[in-house]
Amino acid sequence: MRTRKLHVVAALVAGLMTVPLAACGEEGGAGAESFTVGLLLPNRVTPRWEHSDKPLIQQRLKELCADCTMVYANAEGDVARQRQQVISMITNGAKVLILDPADSKAVRSSIQEAKRAGVPVIAYDRLAEGPISGFVSFDGDQVGRLQGEGLLKAMDERGRGRTVVMMNGDPSSANAAWFREGAMSVIAGKAKIARSYETAGWSPENAHANMSAAISALGADRIDGVLAANDAIAAGVISAFKKAGVRDIPPVTGQDADLEAVRRIVKGEQYMTVFKPFEKEAAAAAAMAVAVGSGDGADDVATTAIDSPTTEDIPSILLTPKEVTADNVRQTLVDGGRFTIEQICIRPLRAACAEIGLTG
Repeated sequence: MRTRKLHVVAALVAGLMTVPLAACGEEGGAGAESFTVGLLLPNRVTPRWEHSDKPLIQQRLKELCADCTMVYANAEGDVARQRQQVISMITNGAKVLILDPADSKAVRSSIQEAKRAGVPVIAYDRLAEGPISGFVSFDGDQVGRLQGEGLLKAMDERGRGRTVVMMNGDPSSANAAWFREGAMSVIAGKAKIARSYETAGWSPENAHANMSAAISALGADRIDGVLAANDAIAAGVISAFKKAGVRDIPPVTGQDADLEAVRRIVKGEQYMTVFKPFEKEAAAAAAMAVAVGSGDGADDVATTAIDSPTTEDIPSILLTPKEVTADNVRQTLVDGGRFTIEQICIRPLRAACAEIGLTG
């Protein structure tokens, strides 16, 4: 059974997480080795965790291991709560954990405890410190590069200047630094960083407060672009410009291709976002969890290796993100099945959608 299952898992990864998984059900398939997988996500502020990642991971786990059980917990941005959730899952018999850390450093002691209990931990989307067994994410350096490249292009098209406000992610997340480094590798020496902020909790409210401070300090007419680390931050940035009475909002980046962000792109309020096909990330995490939970190493499905501040050569799967602007919403998000035109082009946006060819 294990050979057949691992063959299916490997095919899943190699086939960009889209191949049929009918073989799992043959003669009991992966379900012959049932176990519990714990899924721990960091917050509810970012829409993707509850709306996309949780159901997608659950679906893929069921396809790969019909008799496996998934238990779920959301830290709601509370580091102490997530520590308790990890311990609770270990105590209640989870055989493997998929963990997106609320704080990449603070969760280290919990991961060490999981290791002592013989429960492997797969870091999901954000790299966690401690003895993790695997890592699944999108290439954070490339995410930042896409944002930086998009912002430079947008500012050049606008033709006013290159004074930038950096609206980085939560400093407790390893990804925030990864995205920032990728972006800076593109814009360093090509733009002036007038202000730089870290956004606690990736919160739109905190982003709004920071952007309001930047507008007050610099003047809205002296800000040529905003590098916002994700769409929640972009929402706060844009609301701050609106509250300040700015009609011609400078280019703002984003990440995650949240539906509201896509609508802002159609309206011309947000310049771009970075699309990360969550179904591929979820499938990769499920594949690694099944391999590890069955007693086989994450190396069986990993496609590369990465180092954390505490661990070297972590078996990893790093997927490729895509830029989304008004010019390619249809190709990347509609044709790819992420959203329908009806979902994007609500009544107030129909004229804007028609203007960019996003109809019928």
